[in-house]
Parts: sequence; C-alpha cells; structure tokens
Amino acid sequence: MEPILRVSHLSKTFKDKKVIDDISFEVRKDEIMAILGPNGAGKSTTIRNIMGIMVPDEGSVSFLNDRNIPRHKIGYLPEERGLYKNVKVMDILLYLADLKDVPRKKAKSRALDYLRKFDLVGMENVSVEELSKGMGQKVQFIAAILHEPELLILDEPFSGLDPVSQELFKDEIRQLAADGTGILLSSHQMNLVEEICDRLFLIHRGQKVIDGSMDDVKRRYANFKCTIRGKNEIHQLKELPDVQRVDEKDDNTFILYLSKHVHISRWLRQFPEHVDIDEMSVDRISLHEIFIDIATREQHLDQEEGVTYA
Repeated sequence: MEPILRVSHLSKTFKDKKVIDDISFEVRKDEIMAILGPNGAGKSTTIRNIMGIMVPDEGSVSFLNDRNIPRHKIGYLPEERGLYKNVKVMDILLYLADLKDVPRKKAKSRALDYLRKFDLVGMENVSVEELSKGMGQKVQFIAAILHEPELLILDEPFSGLDPVSQELFKDEIRQLAADGTGILLSSHQMNLVEEICDRLFLIHRGQKVIDGSMDDVKRRYANFKCTIRGKNEIHQLKELPDVQRVDEKDDNTFILYLSKHVHISRWLRQFPEHVDIDEMSVDRISLHEIFIDIATREQHLDQEEGVTYA
C-alpha cells in the first residue's frame, strides 16, 4: 500500500549536537506505527519536523508524495498541553475544528458524540482549566481527531489516563486505523504499544536501531523466557542448558531467560525431573524488555566510548 507519510533521510542539529541523524521511515494507511526511544533519543524532534514546527537541516517529509504537508488532513496530539485554559470545552473544540475547515454543525455533532464516548457528558460548558489531567487529555485527543484526519500523530497519548480511559483510547485508535487513518504513535508505555501497534521504529541517539513489523521484531529480538513456580534453588536453575540468566521474583517463582536460538519443544522434552514445577509458562520477552535491553546495551557502548548524550 502507498505510504501516506514518507520521512526520508531526516537530520537535525542543535548547536554541536545531532539530535536526529539520517532518519527514514514510512507510515501507511490502515496501520498504527510506533516511534520509540529513550528520553533524548530524538522522537519529539522527529515529530516536530514532520509537523513543520521545526525545519530539518537535511532530508524531506512528504504526504502522499507531496512535500506540501496539508495541515487540514493531519491530526496532532502533542505531548504538552495545548488548550486555552479559560475557554469552555465545546468552544475550543469548535474553534479548532473551524481551523480545519469543518462545518460548525458537523463539528458540534461529532464533538458531542465523542464527549459521550469518552464519558465527558455535560462537560461541554466547563472551562479547560477545571478539567482533571485525564479529562484534559481526552479533550485534546478529541480535538486531534474531530476533523477526520487522514494521518494522526500521537505523542504520549496515554499520559494521565486511568486504565479504563486507556482502553477507550486504544479502542478508538484501532477503529481509526481500521477506517483508513495512518497513525504514528510515540509512547513510553510499552505494554500499550505492544497491544495496538502493527509496526515500530526504534531510535537511539538520533539513529535507527529497529524498523519492522511487531511480529518481525519479536521474532528477531525477543528471546523466550520460562516462568516456573516451585520450590527450587536458583543455582540449580542457572545450570540448566540454554539458560542465560535467572531472576527470582519471590521464594517460589523464577524467570529463566533462554538463549536466542533455543528450540522450545526440544528444550522442554529434555527438562530435568528434579526441577519442582507447580506452574510453568513459556513466552517471548515483552517489548518493554526488548527496549530496556537495547537501550542498556547502547548506553554501555556510550560509556566505553566516553560519549555523553543529554
């Protein structure tokens, strides 16, 4: 499918620090793509260059092969709050929709529908400054999607949300993608990213580290782990074949992290009888664990090379 957004060889330098370095990726319609990285990796700078808030030093950004980005076709939820505090909720939603050329009647109808969907009935005449952090995030999200954007960029969309509201956001993001919206999402909440995203682009020190589908990334980077509940000694578990390390969660629960190319069915068939097993499960490590492993590895390289990054 033709990409709706194409970022090509993007670079940006502040003073003597290259914040993003030759970044290239695409976002297609009908998909949710995550852009991930540690603090200071260059995620927000990349997004701001896409939005035209900043101008890249090198490279280009195009929307459906057009370098003139049509702002009325893009929805943007920034990490920072961007709503006028002393304005009523409905007034700010209608104002922002008008900037995107949405007819007032249609904008008001859609706004009311979304206020109901996000459990904000009766809040349309409340000023933004009276809202809780979670409510404010919901209103800002509504503002980002009210004009039915073809491309939606979400920077930390789950910030300040309780678990119920997170589920509402996940459902809506999935539905938007199913309806044809291309979505670029940045978040530090790896469990939520893993649940809803189709592809991911991981950057560190402004450079690409991983780019691929979620399934491909899990197969390539996510080793298996085995969780065992039983009365065992950790040193005995460490001696098992293909076990790289063992974490003890409590007195009776251990997580065995296995080597990369282990054949699980063969490994289980050869499992020693002396190991006490009340419960046992085998799965791949999570995206959170992959992220921590890669970021930690890169930080160790920085320390060895004597490099410091803000």
